[in-house]
Amino acid sequence: MSKALVIAEKPSVAQDIVRALTPVDGKFEKHDEYFESEHYVVSSAVGHLVEIKAPDEFDVKRGKWSFANLPVIPPHFDLNPIDKSKGRLNALVKLIKRKDVETLVNACDAGREGELIFRLIVQYAADSTATTRAKGLGKDVKRLWLQSMTPQAIRDGFERLRSDEQMLPLASAARCRSEADWLVGINGTRAMTAFNSRDGGFFLTTVGRVQTPTLSIVVEREEKIRKHVFRDYWEVRGTFGAQAGAYEGKWFDPNFKKDKNAAEGSAESEFRADRIWSAAEAQAIADAVQGKQGTVTEESKPSTQASPLLYDLTTLQREANSRFGFSAKTTLGLAQALYEKHKVLTYPRTDSRALPEDYIGVVKQTMEMIADDDLPGPLRELSQHARKAVNDGYVKPTKRVFDNTKVSDHFAIIPTLQAPRSLTEAEAKLYDMVVKRFIAVFYPSAEFQVTTRITKVPAAGKEHCFQTNGKVLVKPGWLAVYGKEAAEEGDDAHLVPVEAGESVANEDIAVSAHKTKPPARYTEATLLSAMEGAGKFIDDEELKAAMQEKGLGTPATRAAIIEGLLTEKYMLREGRELIPTAKAFQLMTLLRGLGVEELTKPELTGNWEHQLSEMEKGRLSREAFMDEIAAMTQRVVQKAKEYDRDTIPGDYATLKTPCPNCGGVVKENYRRFTCTGSDGNGEGCGFSMTKIPAGRSFELDEVETLLSTHKLGPLEGFRSKAGWPFTAELKLVKDAELNNWKMEFDFGEDAKKEEESGEAVDFSNATTLGACPKCGGSVYEHGANYVCEHTLGSGKAKCDFKSGKIILQQPITPEQFGKLLETGKTDLLENFVSNKTRRKFKAFLSWDAKAGKVGFEFEPRAPKVPAAKKAGAKKVAAKKAA
Repeated sequence: MSKALVIAEKPSVAQDIVRALTPVDGKFEKHDEYFESEHYVVSSAVGHLVEIKAPDEFDVKRGKWSFANLPVIPPHFDLNPIDKSKGRLNALVKLIKRKDVETLVNACDAGREGELIFRLIVQYAADSTATTRAKGLGKDVKRLWLQSMTPQAIRDGFERLRSDEQMLPLASAARCRSEADWLVGINGTRAMTAFNSRDGGFFLTTVGRVQTPTLSIVVEREEKIRKHVFRDYWEVRGTFGAQAGAYEGKWFDPNFKKDKNAAEGSAESEFRADRIWSAAEAQAIADAVQGKQGTVTEESKPSTQASPLLYDLTTLQREANSRFGFSAKTTLGLAQALYEKHKVLTYPRTDSRALPEDYIGVVKQTMEMIADDDLPGPLRELSQHARKAVNDGYVKPTKRVFDNTKVSDHFAIIPTLQAPRSLTEAEAKLYDMVVKRFIAVFYPSAEFQVTTRITKVPAAGKEHCFQTNGKVLVKPGWLAVYGKEAAEEGDDAHLVPVEAGESVANEDIAVSAHKTKPPARYTEATLLSAMEGAGKFIDDEELKAAMQEKGLGTPATRAAIIEGLLTEKYMLREGRELIPTAKAFQLMTLLRGLGVEELTKPELTGNWEHQLSEMEKGRLSREAFMDEIAAMTQRVVQKAKEYDRDTIPGDYATLKTPCPNCGGVVKENYRRFTCTGSDGNGEGCGFSMTKIPAGRSFELDEVETLLSTHKLGPLEGFRSKAGWPFTAELKLVKDAELNNWKMEFDFGEDAKKEEESGEAVDFSNATTLGACPKCGGSVYEHGANYVCEHTLGSGKAKCDFKSGKIILQQPITPEQFGKLLETGKTDLLENFVSNKTRRKFKAFLSWDAKAGKVGFEFEPRAPKVPAAKKAGAKKVAAKKAA
């Protein structure tokens, strides 16, 4: 009997399909990698199982990344299995090739990426790089298109399977997006790396359609911060006495109108109704109002505020970063664990904030679970709010929550019917966020009473106005889920009442000085928002519309994009702020200087999305789109290859520290820091050093330190000619032959020779870091190590204490080593790199007295939230059975 093989995108969906089909097709037998019934075999991928690659004859290894081998535009793409998923891929291929399987049903997610995952698996199974259909396997292909995962919705989907021909335009768009990203990323990265490595070494310079515009957003914000002109302004606040008490108001100009045409960063753009731009004018207002009588007008009106919508992944990542400081990667990992391991959340990689219209029954069951189950620890208090939602009938089929038109490949993130068991503290925090939002979205709007009071004080022929605002929570509505109650009488949010026509007296007046602030640096939360809403950076209305629902990246990839920029040292985390490095500024300078700015702008994605949308509608051919991408790729490579000037035009720095050789002015250009003579405009003395030693860009403060102290580091992030990372110190040394200074790596060889000589080392001018844990002597920096003074010297050493300044690529600063000597261990250090796995890991360095050496100490695992009581689970089970 012929069977249909159903391939879902992930195992949980395969299980949902099996549950939905069991009533109509009978029992499914469970095997290791699939389920089987009389008419169906149901299995799944685990996301992408294969990736595209250039055929071997077009593939160029990293050591040969040169313009001679560019551009790489293969006539077709081969497929490469993803290592971690090979087992699942082989199992699917075996099922696809079964003789009794005559039909393949694509049940991957309803969207472009789901289409691509299925098509590449089938292509791999057919072992034909040219085919885009399963005809090479002799199988018929159907498409299951689901936006809801209820059993009835799944059964309905099988009743109206789409044909392969209907899906070909979407499949073409999916392949084009994947191949275009490959072409731009590979060629852009290799061309910029080749350009930056012309002077020798290997300076990896990654470029990508999403990565580079995202970095550009951060760099442009930093440029605005650096160029900000701080301007002084003043504010005047007065305290006024009424019959019922005192209240405060801020002076403002009632005739102020914002200049919509003011240039960004100009003085006019910072004008506000309550800002006074002269200390004398502010003091004159204060003097005029002091002790005077005023009259009051007041407007009070009710206001409502609805709950925020349900979470999609980006909103969840944004709020988790703001509330708990979780990185986007951490939040995605926690949400994935809550989905895959604990099965308490729905699929998290979604860009939808609505639910399917047939999900109201599931939502009511979920609300009952939260209301009835004895949730663990801090989650327990949510039960009462869920119970109120159930008892008062809050769950209704409102379009704000249930709307098929707002559901994309996946619906919003909500709790499942599974009660949580043994969550870590971090997992419990994220689960709590989702459950609160799930309950709150069905609650009534919060109701406020908003009051605006204007106090007018006539003085010296003028009328000075002061504004006071009050906002009182009257009915908390959904805010009750977040612990907010209605304001009580006497609450600070209340304004003291005034009678109609009452006269008030100024009791106090104060002038305060302020400075304008530059725009805030991006955090992960605000950068995720910028990526999601990248269309606002586009002027072209058509391209802006194409970007409206897409943004830069997808919910599933945005965390990885940010982490990639951090890994490649384009950005640094400082607290919660993301700060672009010199390498980031250098890349933007290069792309602008070469005239390939399109790689830095979200318009590139907007243009692609517009064209891919046209392709999905059958209005644009795959060949036309790919020809345009190939032409763009050739243009980018050509611009870099043919650029023949000495430097790239840009906004370069003049260093504060003088030339070590002649005392002249040292200036930056694209590739080097160079002496320009005493007047800063001449040839200079010949001193010059690269900005990118061994593939690592200098920060300006690092160069200043190296020029002034002649040593720097240890620093991480260097790369060997073969591309391997290493950590080292740098030094400036006088070269007798050149009669000038030059930069060299310092691996501690001089100190090593000094140690091997057996002569005593003079530490009289050195600063001790602390007491030796072995013998009590003083510990000093010496070459590439921290050593006890008794370790070095003539004759037999009295002590052997020594520890490297770089351990597994992690620089150990003198401050951290001093802390180890004083307290027994360093702070948590985050950049150790395992020699075995080449992966980073975090650890404390600590003194192991028993072993007599410095070793690693790892963070304790986060405590788990206790499991919910089984009684609660039984209660829900009994209710479901009933």
